[in-house]
Amino acid sequence: MLTYTYEARNASTGQKIKAEVQADNEQNAVKLLREQGLTPISIKLNKKGGFSRLSRVKAKDKVLFSRQLATMINAGLPLVQSLRSVAKQTPSKPMKAVINEVVTDVEAGTAFSVSLAKHPKVFNRVYISLVQAGETSGTLDVGLERLADQQEKDADIVSKVRGAMIYPAIVLLVMVAVVGFMVVKVMPQVKNIYSGLPGVSLPLPTRIMLGISGFVTHDWWVLLVIIAVLAVVIWRGKNTEVGRKVVDKVKMHAWPFGTLFMKMYMARFARTGTTLVASGVPLLQVLDITGEAVDNVYISKSLQEASEKVKGGKALSEALSNDPNFLELVPSMIKIGEQSGSLEVMLDKAATYYEKEVDNEIKTISTIIEPVLMIVMGVVALTIVAAVLLPIYGLVNQPGFTGNIAG
Repeated sequence: MLTYTYEARNASTGQKIKAEVQADNEQNAVKLLREQGLTPISIKLNKKGGFSRLSRVKAKDKVLFSRQLATMINAGLPLVQSLRSVAKQTPSKPMKAVINEVVTDVEAGTAFSVSLAKHPKVFNRVYISLVQAGETSGTLDVGLERLADQQEKDADIVSKVRGAMIYPAIVLLVMVAVVGFMVVKVMPQVKNIYSGLPGVSLPLPTRIMLGISGFVTHDWWVLLVIIAVLAVVIWRGKNTEVGRKVVDKVKMHAWPFGTLFMKMYMARFARTGTTLVASGVPLLQVLDITGEAVDNVYISKSLQEASEKVKGGKALSEALSNDPNFLELVPSMIKIGEQSGSLEVMLDKAATYYEKEVDNEIKTISTIIEPVLMIVMGVVALTIVAAVLLPIYGLVNQPGFTGNIAG
């Protein structure tokens, strides 16, 4: 996502607004502003985007903000007074700064949702849409409570997925460290021992390890350059359209995490959809927002195509059926919800089901990945040991070997 600095005019109040907005490109930025009732005057790419203090606002701070504000509004306090009270109770300095800026805008006559939209790094489109729906229907406190619930569950899923990757990541780091030590410290000594022995023919594993050792110890700077170039290419590439497609495709299909990510995406889609539908957001807008919230280009594209089919008169369940980017249960649950007039309830059940499935999948992956990593570590260790010991067995079998390899 890119950050743009814009100047726009509020269509209803005529007030000029200068702030920032996040979007994939300038056209999407203009679209977002118009959806918020703003007429763009100027818009420029902020080349410092992504490093502001606002990016330090944590998910738990937003959850706390939503719950406290919902409680105070429900108690009958005016919005500005509620915001000021929440700002005083907020322990996070970045969040406090954001709330104070929102208070200033609201006091100047700007709608609450428009004020929040000026901080796209803190409040995403799901948040803005639910606040807009709450303002329109007079149920802002209910919408904020739903937001807090949705944010907590989404953060819980992300935390569990990250936790599932910590163990294999640590094992791989240890493996790389051990191999690095052997290559840099042990193999050069092996080379010194065998280089002084005439007529010794080293086996292939030893020659390969010695070649790697020589490259790392003498041409280490080349290795650093290669790593740096790869890091830059990956970092820049993952933010391009092609890079995102590659990363998202790997997430959806790579073993053993593909199934886990697919279930996580389904849970996120259903949970976000539940929150939006319950708040009275129109279905087409629900599809647009959930496509962004799921954060996968393929699922987002499927939802865009489904939106076009819904516009053409098809039911959502029919539009999503047989889509390879959606697990079969989702359109089935949606169909039941459409037929019974309880789409919100069925989406909630689908979300709950897939959230439990994410837990089960994490346990399954943990069960599978431990023996796999042990096998990989065993193969690596065997290769290193073979590279060191095979020449010794070769020497023992040579005629006239006396057992002295020191000279």
